[in-house]
Amino acid sequence: MADNDSRLKRLSFRCWRRGFREADMVLGPFCDQEGPKLSEAELDAFERLLEAQDQDIYEWAIGRAPVPPEHAGPVMDKLQAFVREHVAVAVARGIG
Repeated sequence: MADNDSRLKRLSFRCWRRGFREADMVLGPFCDQEGPKLSEAELDAFERLLEAQDQDIYEWAIGRAPVPPEHAGPVMDKLQAFVREHVAVAVARGIG
């Protein structure tokens, strides 16, 4: 469990400090809220996803660009669902 906690902390740091604000605002909350629920295999896939360019990840997450096969799957599905729910909540609160 301690190893997983350390891994999640490292992932959270990487997600919140991407250098592209929109990616930070998508990946940071996703990692903090959904990361603890991800399986080891999903965490591996998430780490691979974080190797991609920020703008690409953001475009895939919001559904503006097709997800390449190497990043398609359960983690991207969860990220896209999170974005839809997160954005819907923000809009309902008057943001946007």
